Amino acid sequence: MQINIDLKENSYPVFIDELKALDIGGKVAIITNSKVGGLYVKDILNLIKADEIFVVTLPDGEQYKNLSSIEQILEQLFISKLERNSTLIALGGGVISDMTGFAASIYERGIKFINIPTTLLAQVDASVGGKTGVNNKFGKNLIGTFYQPRAVYCETKFLKSLPSREFSAGVAEAIKMAVMFDKDLFYFMQNSDLNDDEALKNVIAKCVSLKAAVVAKDEKEGGIRAVLNYGHTFAHVIEMQTNYTGFLHGEAVAIGINMANHLALKLGLISKDELETVKKLLCKFGLPVNYEIKDEFEFYNAFFLDKKSQNSKIKFILPKGIGDFCMKNDISKEIVLDTLREFK
Repeated sequence: MQINIDLKENSYPVFIDELKALDIGGKVAIITNSKVGGLYVKDILNLIKADEIFVVTLPDGEQYKNLSSIEQILEQLFISKLERNSTLIALGGGVISDMTGFAASIYERGIKFINIPTTLLAQVDASVGGKTGVNNKFGKNLIGTFYQPRAVYCETKFLKSLPSREFSAGVAEAIKMAVMFDKDLFYFMQNSDLNDDEALKNVIAKCVSLKAAVVAKDEKEGGIRAVLNYGHTFAHVIEMQTNYTGFLHGEAVAIGINMANHLALKLGLISKDELETVKKLLCKFGLPVNYEIKDEFEFYNAFFLDKKSQNSKIKFILPKGIGDFCMKNDISKEIVLDTLREFK
């Protein structure tokens, strides 16, 4: 199956279960982590035809998504004498995808890269759309670029080795897409067993198609693409407060979705039944929905470190029922604080 991301000169295909031989040419560097590399790097090496192939292995974990890791990647690229016609391959989850894309965008002012996502989260979201970057002490993904891959290969066979927690973290991003854009997808996920290969493939394909449509309209997040950040405004604060070690990204997003829905309920955008329906679907996949906020004022002020805040206003992406959305940047501080107090 092939889904095209239509960005004119930056267009590229996303393939689902079609990874075969990769005739790339030039020099190739595979960027992976210690966990994924041990499982799959030999298989990928056997598929690549290139002049020379190098492997750069990073530690596994969101806490390593930083400039130090980017320096490690770049140093290996310079030592290996990669050139302007060389290619990077991201083999891993969202962290590897984001860092490989960022490294590709700045190495010799930009070289090609290909995404081979090995987690559900990366297949339904992070590997598609060209967002790259790293975290720092001020927040998540505050350093980065928009830089599109040349192709993305989503292989469902990689997901069979995922721990259940990692798999569920990816489901959170799929639920995000369903609540924002597609009521039918939401109901499908309610009634499907994602351990079934065809059901899972359908969810991945639908999420990629939805994201393709959004990115084609708004490549650099000037408008509708911001809707993909549903749940993330809250999630990024949670991740920062827990030093990126308390929750997987998708788990933080699940909590953020629930927090955003509580705010939407206060504004009359969703009903109590709809809030509970979304929460029930998150819980179906073993996702957390609660986080203990110790200081609501500290949590609130952390919103302003997020790159989505503008002119001292916080932009919230909120559901309008299930399958529709709205963007709000005029919500009173007291309503937001009241929502945060529900999680104390």
